[in-house]
Amino acid sequence: MKQITYNKKTFFEKYSQMTRSIKGLEGAGEWKTLEKMLPNFKGKRVLDLGCGFGWHCQYTIEHGAVSVVGIDISEKMLAVAKQKTSKEIKYICESIENAKFPKNSFDVVISSLAFHYLKSFNDIVKNVSMWLVKNGEFVFSVEHPVFTAYGTQDWYYDSDGKILHFPVDNYFYEGKREAIFLGEKVQKYHRTLTTYINSLLQAGFEITGVTEPQPDKTKLETVKGMKDELRRPMMLIVSATKKIKTKK
Repeated sequence: MKQITYNKKTFFEKYSQMTRSIKGLEGAGEWKTLEKMLPNFKGKRVLDLGCGFGWHCQYTIEHGAVSVVGIDISEKMLAVAKQKTSKEIKYICESIENAKFPKNSFDVVISSLAFHYLKSFNDIVKNVSMWLVKNGEFVFSVEHPVFTAYGTQDWYYDSDGKILHFPVDNYFYEGKREAIFLGEKVQKYHRTLTTYINSLLQAGFEITGVTEPQPDKTKLETVKGMKDELRRPMMLIVSATKKIKTKK
């Protein structure tokens, strides 16, 4: 099911006020970790799946990419992206599921916090493998399976509103979940860590990195509630390379 939550006026306005929306990459808590896992973009053709406001697209252009395509289903997100990022970037308003490109179209495919909105990760990986050249690189972040398993994505609190623990349940029951994000019901899909990793391996990828980003240490003492983010992982970042198939 293709969601258009980010096109809804109230939700979009709330999302636009988030720190990561206002400050761009520097406002995203996982950015410093993700940046370290990104490849060299110099001379590369790049595809960003679920590009949102285009911050990652802009980063790749600034770091030498020769062409960049950003895909997103939200017209509102892309309108902002076109205003705030380089004219060299090509934006396409389309769902990730329906995106179509010729084989070997890209050297790098990236995606930030988009795949947990999509029903089939296997289909995504198959397409990315087809679109990438041999030795092409694939880097993506998703909400961590521990974070998506139960569904609500909220803590359990005591009667005084103090955090008790984070619920993890139904982990091996993959599929649809309903969460509340910015006061709106949002449909997401839970899948296990095994599914993420094996889908890549079975599609001919070599995994080069797996990271569960932690909060910036400088913010642990200064930002309210940040220490609680060490109690469970919220995100997962994976980097992989499309293998060259050799003849025996």
